[in-house]
Amino acid sequence: MKWLRRWKIQILVLFSVLGPGFITANVDNDPGGIFTYSQAGAQFGYSLLWTMIPITVALIVVQEMVARMGAVTGKGLSDLIREEYGLRITVFVMLGLVITNFGNIVTEFAGIAGSMELFGLSKYITVPVCALIVWLLVIKGAQKNVEKIFLAGSFFYITYIAAGVLAHPSWKHSLLATVTLPTLASFREKGAVFTVIGLVGTTIAPWMQFYLQASIVEKGVTKRQYSASRLDVIVGCIFTDLVAWFIIVACAATLYASGFHNIRDAKDAAEALRPLAGQFAFILFALGLFNAGLFSATILPLSTVYTVCEGLGFESGLDNKFSEAPFFIGSTPC
Repeated sequence: MKWLRRWKIQILVLFSVLGPGFITANVDNDPGGIFTYSQAGAQFGYSLLWTMIPITVALIVVQEMVARMGAVTGKGLSDLIREEYGLRITVFVMLGLVITNFGNIVTEFAGIAGSMELFGLSKYITVPVCALIVWLLVIKGAQKNVEKIFLAGSFFYITYIAAGVLAHPSWKHSLLATVTLPTLASFREKGAVFTVIGLVGTTIAPWMQFYLQASIVEKGVTKRQYSASRLDVIVGCIFTDLVAWFIIVACAATLYASGFHNIRDAKDAAEALRPLAGQFAFILFALGLFNAGLFSATILPLSTVYTVCEGLGFESGLDNKFSEAPFFIGSTPC
């Protein structure tokens, strides 16, 4: 039974290295991303599944490059931009990221409110409670403990894989669509082209690079430990796009097949799944949406504050006390 023991050891090694790469990739499956994937499945069925392979490859390349810079230099991305291009360019980058992240944070809390309304809970209760949870987690939590919570949130995305299975898709058609290159004629349809652009944009977002590199630096990863971090990044990218693949498949097998092509948000997709895929699939999809909103609403403020602190040369890090990093700790709740 040596092979079984070796397999167990490899699994344990994999779980021991999971961290910044896995978390960063998965948090990008936020309510906005879930809506985009749901919309792709509802409008175009299985036909856009081919995008998942090149998007995954591109995500791995970008995330690995950023993680490697953090391990080699020991500095965050904003810090390196300031050193190479000066404070003026850094300020413009920071302003763009802060504005974008603010809009995304609003989307995350909208996802929280929508997911809980599916269970009959008022947004006037759930949003303040979740905002308090985010504040306590970020301000009171140590880096190692927060990372464990984030990892648990990442694995909760398995609910979308389960929902995809419960939708009873055509596995043959979905797998063929994944490995079949699109025809030139398909690019003449503006809706499909815009959706492909949306899929790329929602999967490879700028804030991810700033947060990942800052997390690598804060965790103390160096060139010697980087091989393990590379595995963390690759596994995270593959898992997050596997989740995206199942969301598209679930909506293609139910919404598209039933002629329900127009959805306004991820909440609509969850509600439409109930009569088509069953109550259990609906619950899994709705819980996944809540987890995605809460998870992203915690990470995005951290990404923003890491970016600003690094760009301006202030001390940052979850393990610091207020006296050690007053700007970081004081700004994080925002």
